[in-house]
Amino acid sequence: QVQLVESGGGLVQPGGSLRLSCVASGFTFRYYTMSWVRQAPGKGLEWVSEISSGGGSTDYRDSVKGRFTISRDDAKNTLYLQMNNLKPEDTAVYYCSKGAQRGQGTQVTVSS
Repeated sequence: QVQLVESGGGLVQPGGSLRLSCVASGFTFRYYTMSWVRQAPGKGLEWVSEISSGGGSTDYRDSVKGRFTISRDDAKNTLYLQMNNLKPEDTAVYYCSKGAQRGQGTQVTVSS
């Protein structure tokens, strides 16, 4: 079955950086568009970014454009999210997603 395992979250000061990873299994990773979504405390799920199969096309929500970079390594079945210049409003649980399927998430906390 589909498994998505995120890692790389943590506590970081405003302006800092983190790199999230998501290892996928149970499906042919390279065939699928993959996304990152997040859920802040007390709020609903929010789309952050997506990357097409093959990696030729990416998209971002406006609030993270220029700060976040999504990428993939199909040889490693791994999805990445490089997050720079983090802000307190980026605090959330970040999930890797394949359509409606998500992993368990990784907590990102941005605080001084």
